[in-house]
Amino acid sequence: MRLWKRLQAAFPRLWAATDYEAAASTRRTTGWIVSTSDINTLVFRSADTLRSRSRDMVRRNPWAANALDAFVANAIGTGIKPQSLHPDARLKEQIQELWLRWTDEADATGLTDFYGLQAMACRSVMEAGECFIRLRPRLPKDGLSVPLQLQLLEAEHLPANETRRLENGNYIRAGIEFDKIGRRVAYHLYREHPGDTSNPMASTELVRVSADSVLHLFRPLRPGQLRGQPWLTQVLVNLYELDQYDDAELVRKKTAAMFAGFVTKNAPEDQILGEGAPDSSGAALAGLEPGTLQVLLPGEDVKFSTPADVGATYETFMRVQLRSIAAGMGITYEQLTGDLTGVNYSSIRAGLLEFRRRCEQFQHQVIVYQMCRPIWRRWIEVALLAGALRAAADDPGLLDVKWIAPGWAWVDPLKDIKAQIMAVRAGFKSRAEVVSEQGYDAEAIDREIAADNARADALGLEYDSDPRKEDDEDADASRDADL
Repeated sequence: MRLWKRLQAAFPRLWAATDYEAAASTRRTTGWIVSTSDINTLVFRSADTLRSRSRDMVRRNPWAANALDAFVANAIGTGIKPQSLHPDARLKEQIQELWLRWTDEADATGLTDFYGLQAMACRSVMEAGECFIRLRPRLPKDGLSVPLQLQLLEAEHLPANETRRLENGNYIRAGIEFDKIGRRVAYHLYREHPGDTSNPMASTELVRVSADSVLHLFRPLRPGQLRGQPWLTQVLVNLYELDQYDDAELVRKKTAAMFAGFVTKNAPEDQILGEGAPDSSGAALAGLEPGTLQVLLPGEDVKFSTPADVGATYETFMRVQLRSIAAGMGITYEQLTGDLTGVNYSSIRAGLLEFRRRCEQFQHQVIVYQMCRPIWRRWIEVALLAGALRAAADDPGLLDVKWIAPGWAWVDPLKDIKAQIMAVRAGFKSRAEVVSEQGYDAEAIDREIAADNARADALGLEYDSDPRKEDDEDADASRDADL
């Protein structure tokens, strides 16, 4: 007991800090330097470096590029599409037809459609941490179905070091202008990409663009965050060093495969392997043909290089590192590498379920909320003003919309279809919800089925797949199977 009290008296500071082991100043935490800065200070200070390194890694590293492709393909796919919820069926159909025509005209550069812009925006958010979309009004003479187009801008268009107070009481933080109560009122953007040195029109001029004409897409990680960080931030160092290690291992294997050797002579004039005269650097070179048996004189020797081999540890080491990288990027190891060794249906399904929850979170919180929702609102407004849409301007039903993400495909869809049928029959979900989960519009499906049935009836065709032709025996068998 006395010794215990002496220890407490001798090390009061250390004793007080041990309420939490992670907060204690011990030998284990020596060198653990932390920052108390807020998220914006951290991001603004490192944004340019993180972004450039992330882009460099995506350009050079196949794992980084594949990770982005895998997430975009799952989160966006062929596009997150709107389904108008207007109660008037006739007006609803008019809205859908007009939207379908406009999607091919949405891109201001004319390179892709609206859903291609979704994929590009998603990739930019992952690679650079954020993306900007300008809503560009057009003139009637441009011949668009709705005089509105979208222009995607990379994160470099908004300078992270543009921070100052304005005379009207507003202030700018990292290129974003706020009013006195903290609302975003404008973005101060470079007219051209500051890194485009091949553009004769490039300049460092900043243009003030009203916030209602700019959409800022990024994944907020902490309250109050103003700008995004690249998704590769936590794994950039791992990717960089692992790429170097793998390249060094490839060179080592190549060197070992060359089977290089060194000849020791008794005298400089000896020709052990028939080597020729020395080259310009004074080195005499010799070679071996397949099946050669060379007899050496007593005392002469040939030594072959034996580079160190990592053996069986290489594959294990690479797999562990790549799993860490996959976890840091929020995707599965199989998606990152394409390696399906040891995977079965249950394990891959369990991993994909967790991944798809993350995809759905990103779809609804970033793509739909920050991009699709405001674009739909502006598109309706412009369509009404241009006369492309005939409806009352104050009709609240025009803004009601459901965004349908692409459906998920499984390795064994039969099990999932049977589960969906049981859920609908039990009343746990609607048939419309099942169709929506597959990425389709239930009403469009119904119209197609009705058209197929009418065409088959008109031609006197009968198919086994037509549930209307199910006889009593088949119905009884179906009920028995369900039971």
